[in-house]
Amino acid sequence: MVDLAADYNLELLATSVVLLDADLHIRALNLSAENLLEVSASRAVGNQLEEFLDESNEWYPLLRQALADNYPMVRRAVSMTTRTGKERTVDITLSPIEAKVGSRSLLIELNMVDRLQAISRDESEWQAQATLKEIMKGVAHEVKNPLGGIRGAAQLLASELGDPAQQEYTDIIISEVDRLRTLVDRMLGPKEKLESELTNIHEVTEHVRQLIEAEAKGSLAIERDYDPSLPDFYADAGQLTQAILNLVRNARQACGDSGLITLSTRVLRQFTVGGNRHKLVCALKVMDNGPGVSEILLTRLFLPMVTGNAKGTGLGLSIAQRIANQHGGLIQVRSTPGDTCFTLLLPMEV
Repeated sequence: MVDLAADYNLELLATSVVLLDADLHIRALNLSAENLLEVSASRAVGNQLEEFLDESNEWYPLLRQALADNYPMVRRAVSMTTRTGKERTVDITLSPIEAKVGSRSLLIELNMVDRLQAISRDESEWQAQATLKEIMKGVAHEVKNPLGGIRGAAQLLASELGDPAQQEYTDIIISEVDRLRTLVDRMLGPKEKLESELTNIHEVTEHVRQLIEAEAKGSLAIERDYDPSLPDFYADAGQLTQAILNLVRNARQACGDSGLITLSTRVLRQFTVGGNRHKLVCALKVMDNGPGVSEILLTRLFLPMVTGNAKGTGLGLSIAQRIANQHGGLIQVRSTPGDTCFTLLLPMEV
């Protein structure tokens, strides 16, 4: 009969797949299922499923029923709790399989509903950023042309004025025009092409950490939780430094120098970013224990000139998102009082 673990490459499937024997021992699982269950295949195979999922899950009795009836089942939007306490919403398909004469196996397919919603949200964010970039290019062109004319006229006027006191006014005009042109350029974000090279993300984050600690003069606590297995990948280290620096500075502004910032890295496998599925994705999290971001502000946080800080320009997060987009990635955010997390997702081309 069929031995799925040997005859099929489960890694090619986008859904989380777990293969159980008749006693609900795990025979095989793919990378997506490892991420969902938060366990490696080497540790999971041979053990019972209940060791990694809370047996109180409402769909658990269906497993034995599907095996007993030898009939496939489908359940939509089912709640699932992992052993670490994380709650998931999944669509479940149970398919009994004749593994060998007199013995059945059960193939479980798990589609994370909340992950599908996140993918849809990310795609919308990606498209919104691309549309915004084109709009900003048009606005910048319309604004910078008359600014150039104003600056030129002010320079001509200054050359005709003999009174230094009056030239002071033309100097103010020229200075303000230059400030506005710089602001427009910053709103457009990074223009130069990426200079990709093999980059160690931990070297980048450590450089940023040292810069922030120097700015805070040692009064800010920054914890690190790095994944040492994360490989080097092709990226523009200079641009990433700017993006991460903007994220960490934003966290510092939120929690203050008496707060706590945590930098975390993880490898995500078979993960979808901006509508594209990648074999490996770097997830860099910048977390702070500040007061959090309001729901109203949260939906507009990556737009230019949007800020919750009276002293901020509202460009730092927008620029960080543009840099992430240039790398084929994006930045996600979630926030509750005392726990705000920005996640920089970067596809890893190694």
